[in-house]
Amino acid sequence: MPAYHSNLMVPDTRLVGNMALLPVKTQFKGPARGDGIDSDIIDEAIYFFKANVFFKNYEIKNEADRTLIYVTLYISECLKKLQKCSSRGQGEKEMYTLGITNFPIPGEPGFPLNAMYVKPTNKQEEETMRAYLQQLRHETGLRLCDRVFDPQTDKPSKWWLCFVKKQFMNKSLSAPGQ
Repeated sequence: MPAYHSNLMVPDTRLVGNMALLPVKTQFKGPARGDGIDSDIIDEAIYFFKANVFFKNYEIKNEADRTLIYVTLYISECLKKLQKCSSRGQGEKEMYTLGITNFPIPGEPGFPLNAMYVKPTNKQEEETMRAYLQQLRHETGLRLCDRVFDPQTDKPSKWWLCFVKKQFMNKSLSAPGQ
């Protein structure tokens, strides 16, 4: 069975490095405004996460797949944090903290997928990429809390937390030991 790929790539999609800058329906400030869209890359990554996380190899078919890979790896990081949370409020605080922590972007030491991503060509592109990834991180964390925490019991779902130990493509966005 093949892995799931993004179907959000359109011909006029803006690129930053070799990653698609896709619209995102979000309440957070950033370069990706997706007002009026039905589905975005975060919805797609969350929807495909449980299937894609089992793949050790992933063929990149377009630039939107690179964005999907990043969000999928970030979801794994979020689940690691959420497994330690006992309520949605605590989970949202953890997601906010994880979203604002300093993180490497493609081309910087410590970024786990430098072989697949192109370094931003100039300072402006670098700032755009960092702002876009930060926007994705904030929105992904918030939406994941909606999925992971049961509204009635305020407890995390074991059907999400069972994926904590899985590593998509044998990669992790966090440094070893974190």
